[in-house]
Amino acid sequence: MQLTESYPIGTPGKPWGDTERLAWREQVTIKREYQQEVVPKIKALGERFDIEQYGALSYDEARYPLFCLKSKNWDSNKPTVLITGGVHGYETSGVHGAIKFMDTLAEHYQEHFNVVAAPCVSPWGYETINRWNPNAVDPNRSFYQDSPSEESANLMKLVATLDNVLVHFDLHETTDTDETEFRPALAARNGIEYVPCSIPDGFYTVGDSENPQPEFQAAIIESVANVTHIAPADEKGNLIDSPMVQHGVIHYPMVKLGLCGGVTNCTYGTTTEVYPDSPKVTDEECNDAQVAAVKGGLDYVIRLL
Repeated sequence: MQLTESYPIGTPGKPWGDTERLAWREQVTIKREYQQEVVPKIKALGERFDIEQYGALSYDEARYPLFCLKSKNWDSNKPTVLITGGVHGYETSGVHGAIKFMDTLAEHYQEHFNVVAAPCVSPWGYETINRWNPNAVDPNRSFYQDSPSEESANLMKLVATLDNVLVHFDLHETTDTDETEFRPALAARNGIEYVPCSIPDGFYTVGDSENPQPEFQAAIIESVANVTHIAPADEKGNLIDSPMVQHGVIHYPMVKLGLCGGVTNCTYGTTTEVYPDSPKVTDEECNDAQVAAVKGGLDYVIRLL
């Protein structure tokens, strides 16, 4: 078993304090720019969608404004679709897949829905290719009242303004760095042993154990299978140590864990998990898998309207 000694920050068995969190933040570096790679793509859609700034991160408000794209001619009589990406900033296709869906397919669905997308919830995490925010807090465990994460708190304020959210897609990735960096760092931060976990080879979804909607999840899996491979279960029948409850699907209690997938009271919700480190896929195919997930889910819901 690999222990927290393998992580260079902190004392094994002792949770981090302010000193360790500062040491962690000081070794993080900027690797790409939100204002160059993401914001121009959002603003390029300004003639087709309303762009709203729903907040800014205090780390640098000018550098990290938070934007969402919303259907023009918003109709409160229609149900709303929420698409979130980049809650974990390092999960690149969540960000660019959300933007690509808005650019290519969102208008097709506006006959049935209001559509709103927050493509990059954690722009500091995007720039540093990181799971956490600068305070070593995971935004995707922080969707609850008095959140310790600015990223999560800002998105919750946006969600509170939305009408009748029927469907929510939270676009994520599971990457090899989850095992080489992020989970070891988490164990060190919490002062516990790091127990290795296998990374699923392929796409899967996470449904809400309190509202699983298996047919909705199956429609997403079927759509994505046209773009990339679906993750098989491991030898224990699990994906990332959770039982695979149906082909390509696991469940988490979204609200209990403070996950973005529990930020609304939607009927149909899913967290997508693309695997970008596979030699079988390109970056663009990862974006396309996110688009296919949203398309498959919405086509299913439309059949029920």
